Amino acid sequence: MSKKPAVAASDTETRATSEHAPDLRLWLRTLACTNLIENHIRSRLRAEFGITLPRFDLMSQLERSPQGLKMGELSKRMMVTGGNVTGITDQLVAEGLVVREDSPKDRRAYIVKLTPEGRRSFRKMAESHETWIVELFAGMDEKQRGQLYDLLAALKRSASKAAGK
Repeated sequence: MSKKPAVAASDTETRATSEHAPDLRLWLRTLACTNLIENHIRSRLRAEFGITLPRFDLMSQLERSPQGLKMGELSKRMMVTGGNVTGITDQLVAEGLVVREDSPKDRRAYIVKLTPEGRRSFRKMAESHETWIVELFAGMDEKQRGQLYDLLAALKRSASKAAGK
């Protein structure tokens, strides 16, 4: 007889039972944590700033690249299609948060940059975002967070190595 973990019904971890491989259960627990955090951040961004996580992510990429980025580079960094980036960019342009400029090196390409208002808005959102993340990890002490960080680094190395085969 298998037992399911006592977690919310919508939690991805509930897909696994004690008969499943420990690595599968670990993956599902990791995914459940990721989903919980991401959903919380999505909700807070929407409630407090009226912005979606993809729009926040695009602005975050631009904040890190003050010289701007080509649409294709944004697509690659955000791991979404060019059409998705175009739609998000269109919305942000309409709100005055980003601008599109012709690329001086490639007439077929545009460079997307934050406007001064976009930079101010993003900084406010980023400060709140960081606070929310800190709150979500507050149930763990410093040692536990350090251990988790190190363990996730080991997982990342292992997964990268296996994926490269």
